[in-house]
Amino acid sequence: MTTGATSTRRTGLSIKDVARLAGVSAQTVSRVSSGSTNVRPETRERVELAMQQLGYTPNRAARALRVGQTHTIGLMAHRFERTGEALTMKSVVAAAEQEGYAVTLIDVVGTSESSWAQRASRLSEQAMDALVIIRAEGAAPESLAIAPTLPIAVSDSRLAGYLPAAIADQTTGTQEAVQHLLELGHRTVHHISGPVDSVPAQVRSTAWQQTLAGAGIRPPQQFVGDWSARSGYESGRRLALDPDVSAVFCCNDETAFGLMRALHEAGRRVPDDVSIIGFDDIGLAEFAAVPLTTVRQDFHAIGEELVRLVLMQVGGAERHTLGRTTLPTQFVQRASTAPPRS
Repeated sequence: MTTGATSTRRTGLSIKDVARLAGVSAQTVSRVSSGSTNVRPETRERVELAMQQLGYTPNRAARALRVGQTHTIGLMAHRFERTGEALTMKSVVAAAEQEGYAVTLIDVVGTSESSWAQRASRLSEQAMDALVIIRAEGAAPESLAIAPTLPIAVSDSRLAGYLPAAIADQTTGTQEAVQHLLELGHRTVHHISGPVDSVPAQVRSTAWQQTLAGAGIRPPQQFVGDWSARSGYESGRRLALDPDVSAVFCCNDETAFGLMRALHEAGRRVPDDVSIIGFDDIGLAEFAAVPLTTVRQDFHAIGEELVRLVLMQVGGAERHTLGRTTLPTQFVQRASTAPPRS
């Protein structure tokens, strides 16, 4: 036989049902549902118990209309499937859930400034309390016509300084990687970069060039990729033809994996013939056939900081009072680097 509570759960519930079971007014149930502090603890406990027994879930959409909050954070990026975006998205979602917020993904089609401007102009149509932007490639601060009252934080060097930001110290990470190869005895370090329209790729490329120049070494030809293992493989096929190539710093770990395959096919061993360093320290880096030396970005800390920055603004902090948080990277040495063969 079906119980009354189960029957009510199937046919729909209202505040009046909860109020009747808890022995309070519907107004009191409404206050508990909206998070009001103007309810005695023992009464709140009785109402919450009644909600649990009945399987009642407050109508959050209706509450949002009443109090002007949706408890939703928008997460905006181009190509969420890319490793950096995916890992940052995961960390933002986890941090938001800890604070009782849901996350709505806002995908931008295209990297042009107009693509970002058009998408930003429609943000007012989205029901959200705050916005996080990951790598706004192709967007300039002036092209993002975002309401000044919308809490926002970014994880992109291009917009840091204009908007509250949480970014990794990619310059120091790159310097440590290149310096490690030079200290092993390599006469120079080649580089497979990310795409030319990517600020993180530009930052790493510039740091690579400056580190070599600081050691009195003229940087060799740079190979431009697109963050993918395929681009690492294609660049690697060309690098494998040059017997003088003994060390390569890759823009990310996936590019390094593609390079490894190209070198293997050409009969060049890692690290005996060529040392390789990646960037990011994704899960596969430790478990590759040759464990990859890399630079670790703390995506979890980045996500937590982005959520903290926007929720501070939800709580009343002004944008201009929140600057840029630069999170340290960590150099992780594994088996893919070694001194050059004599």
